[in-house]
Amino acid sequence: MIRNRSEAKVSEGDGSEVRGGEERRGVGASRPRSERSHLQRGIIILPSAFTLASLFFGIWSIIAALRGDLAFAGWFIVIAAALDMLDGRIARFTRTGSTFGAELDSIVDGISFGVAPAVIIYHLYLADANWSWVVAYLYVGGTVLRLARFNVEQGGHAKVHFHGLPSPTAGMVLATFYPFSQTPFFVQHLAHLPWPMIMTGFTLFVAALMVSHIPYPVFPKFGIRSGRELLKLGAFGALLTVVLIAPSISVFPLLVAYIIWPLLKAVFLGLLERLPERDPLLDVEDGGSEQVAGEARAIEYENMPTARARPAPGREPSPGANLRLRGHHAPSEGP
Repeated sequence: MIRNRSEAKVSEGDGSEVRGGEERRGVGASRPRSERSHLQRGIIILPSAFTLASLFFGIWSIIAALRGDLAFAGWFIVIAAALDMLDGRIARFTRTGSTFGAELDSIVDGISFGVAPAVIIYHLYLADANWSWVVAYLYVGGTVLRLARFNVEQGGHAKVHFHGLPSPTAGMVLATFYPFSQTPFFVQHLAHLPWPMIMTGFTLFVAALMVSHIPYPVFPKFGIRSGRELLKLGAFGALLTVVLIAPSISVFPLLVAYIIWPLLKAVFLGLLERLPERDPLLDVEDGGSEQVAGEARAIEYENMPTARARPAPGREPSPGANLRLRGHHAPSEGP
């Protein structure tokens, strides 16, 4: 509580000073409290706005597929995936992540990357048979199971890799097949293959990868501090240029390569009987965990709550028990 106009208080959130009943940030006067609250409210809404925009393009993709515009339907899912990547980054950058946002994101992903690609594949190859829609059901089921497990195992945010194929990638690889099938290269060299059977099996294969434990790398972080970071940035720029120049012939093969490479790597290490460099289920950044390289985690026994032991009737507690109650524990066998 400020007793006179000469005293000042530093607010907890932003370091602004309160003097004489008004707020001042540094030298210049800050916005009024009502304007600042509206600004904070707008920042909180921003990630959800991107999520709802992803839902918009997911629904538009379904409508386009029902009308027969399968090429537009596929690219709408790619746009939805780009918006889905941005909403999480914006939430972490603005520190406005919440349980509500995570749940909303999962529901939207189930529609945009589960239902919408299934509708495209159904109208493309599965509409003729009576029970072929079960393939679409299995794909959507794999998507929602993958999203539920992602929220439980990784808290809705992967740091180093995903546990299983991420649903946006699965949706994009199915959605961009039709634009790829309309390219001259596909028509001349690949059109003779039995694609209805291939895509049916590929859809089930993608659904299985989503619920697998194969680690898939996250979108890399770029920088300019080292030669390796510059090389990574240059490679990404080259791939982005190719995608923008010829999206129909490049996006689908690149996504297939992203899907197949971690699987081949896991199979190759298994054939060589080699263990991976790190725990595949340990999703921590380098130097961000106490348990690294197989070392046993140190347990601070002093900070652990202890329950006071009750001596048996007619017996006095032993001196060793008193020591244990004070937090002094004798070393035990094993880690």
